[in-house]
Amino acid sequence: MAKVVIENLYKIYSGEKGREVTAVDNANLVIQDREFVVLVGPSGCGKSTTLRMIAGLEDITKGDIFIDDVRVNDVPPKDRDIAMVFQNYALYPHMTVYKNMAFGLELRKFPKAEIDKRVRDAAAILGLTDDMLERKPKALSGGQRQRVAVGRAIVRKPKVFLFDEPLSNLDAKMRVQMRTEISKLHTRLATTMIYVTHDQVEAMTMGDRIVVMKDGVIQQQAAPLEIYNNPANAFVAGFIGSPAMNFLNGTIVEKSGDLYFAEDSAANGALLKLEPEQARKADAYLGRSVIFGIRPEDLQDRLYVANSDPGHTFSVTVEVIEPMGAETYLYLTTGAHSLISRSQVQLKVEVNSTIELVANIKRAHLFDAARKSDFAKPNGELDTDKWHAACPLIF
Repeated sequence: MAKVVIENLYKIYSGEKGREVTAVDNANLVIQDREFVVLVGPSGCGKSTTLRMIAGLEDITKGDIFIDDVRVNDVPPKDRDIAMVFQNYALYPHMTVYKNMAFGLELRKFPKAEIDKRVRDAAAILGLTDDMLERKPKALSGGQRQRVAVGRAIVRKPKVFLFDEPLSNLDAKMRVQMRTEISKLHTRLATTMIYVTHDQVEAMTMGDRIVVMKDGVIQQQAAPLEIYNNPANAFVAGFIGSPAMNFLNGTIVEKSGDLYFAEDSAANGALLKLEPEQARKADAYLGRSVIFGIRPEDLQDRLYVANSDPGHTFSVTVEVIEPMGAETYLYLTTGAHSLISRSQVQLKVEVNSTIELVANIKRAHLFDAARKSDFAKPNGELDTDKWHAACPLIF
């Protein structure tokens, strides 16, 4: 297998009227041998472009890519010893499943016995029966077609597997099943895998490490739980996690010797007391604009929290209730902000009622708020994602 190294990588396109568009902006990444790394981010963030440059399907504007310590910038895709699984399967419709999986090996003049062994071994790993091997792609379900596409990659025994949003065309149930299948496949094959997705749930559940991208820039790279618990900035915090992290704009104020987060609001907004360690880090931001972030599971109805601290409690109005069975989602408003609470109990609340929420302040985050006027769209609206990407973590 192989280690993949990306150094100072750029991809710049020529746009309209001579304007340049930077799709990948100075990316640096080391993917260890046998590691499963997921590139994740919104559409247009540069993740697929990065993958295609690794595959050799996209020219590199500047920088270097190494596979197994060999610089591959000018190496043709067929000679990089990689295999790529695409979003649209890319199967030959006139060939049987067996022929689709065997075709690449036949082009490389492998012996028939070796081809047969590799195809049938891959089929066994993926649960493709002998009957399925004789069908053509049109006779298969979406999940089965994706298995064939993966099998076509497996038979080559490449150094690196590349996956470009392979589950996007599947229904929700099949996506969950295929996530598990690909994770099992990584464990079984013990190979290097690079996986691109816009789905943060896929990223969290599949990767050894997540690389979060925004506007061509790597925002953070770390293990899934490290990113979830310690996001580098407000964009990463809001992108990773479902439902997304709640954000309140406000300031740090002092009251009776303690530091509080005070929500910006025309009405009575949240006023939340910081823990001593948080206060120590926030002291330099006294009186300054900040963003308070807290995840839905860390906001709970006070009636269901024992020994709640009054300094961590605030009033909200219930807008929508979503009973999910094992848990309940509440869509709420406080001051000028909307919030989501996720509870593990079946709450007895009513729409338009006012309840008291308790914030698990120890799990909260604070971000340094960049100047909003620097992130205005042409129509004058705030580009929230770009603004959040410029708001670094305080704690």
